[in-house]
Amino acid sequence: MTTFVLVHGAWHGPWAWDRIVPLLHAAGARTLAPDLSTTEDHGLHDDARTVVAAIDTVLREDELVLVGHSYAGLVVREAADTRPDAVGHIVLVDGWAGPDGSGMFTLAPATFADAIRARAETSGNGRRIPPPPPQAFGIVDADDTAWLAARLLPQPLRTFTETTRLTGAVDKIPGTAVHCRPGTYPFDRLGEAVGYRTRALDGPHDVMLTRPGPLARVLLETSSFKNEKHRV
Repeated sequence: MTTFVLVHGAWHGPWAWDRIVPLLHAAGARTLAPDLSTTEDHGLHDDARTVVAAIDTVLREDELVLVGHSYAGLVVREAADTRPDAVGHIVLVDGWAGPDGSGMFTLAPATFADAIRARAETSGNGRRIPPPPPQAFGIVDADDTAWLAARLLPQPLRTFTETTRLTGAVDKIPGTAVHCRPGTYPFDRLGEAVGYRTRALDGPHDVMLTRPGPLARVLLETSSFKNEKHRV
């Protein structure tokens, strides 16, 4: 049995996977979708601990595929580094990733970091980042835009300022970096840089909302994917 631990990105919640989960269940997989959204101030390391707690609930005989969308690429790699023997594969969906000491503000362009800090200062009491409009995630359909706008939440600034703590254990876990086309940031190159195979998928950044079927197929393929990496 394969269990997918589905970790949502910034400004989102577990509902981001609502259109994917039924497809994975229909294929015979289990799913968990930990909730990183909160009204409290917290950071990347807090989110990684939440994901580790979810990993610890998965049956040891299950194959565990850890999936991180966007910002959560950083989160799932830190969580996997803590539990390398429990995670069979990591999938980044348009996910940010890098070596030890990487974070949103070290990987994204300086203009992005400056804009985020300014929004937090002017509209988030210096601690929270107001959500951008759905169009920032590539969502343009009227119904999807209304659905997403009603659910997006402020994001704690500390999740973007904190950087990952990695021992190197995560680098022994095989991974796949799914990058959406047309791309907004070089997610394919970020995936390649951490040693993952890359897969292109036509769709916007929030591809799990607009093209759940193709994304579910990619996720299911990873559950049986073998590459040349071996744990030592």
